[in-house]
Amino acid sequence: MDMKAITSFVVRFQMAGVESETGERQWRIKVTHVQEDRETLFGSIEEAMIFMKEIAEDS
Repeated sequence: MDMKAITSFVVRFQMAGVESETGERQWRIKVTHVQEDRETLFGSIEEAMIFMKEIAEDS
């Protein structure tokens, strides 16, 4: 692994709704991998973190 490699992400959260029974907020999370100019949508921060970790580990 190149110690000088930089991997950058832009993460945007948009509230998609609120669950009527539980009051839990639902989010749409857009992650942009800056180096590849690649956008991917997720429904949870956990999924977004897994994606970012995989990209960072492959860099």
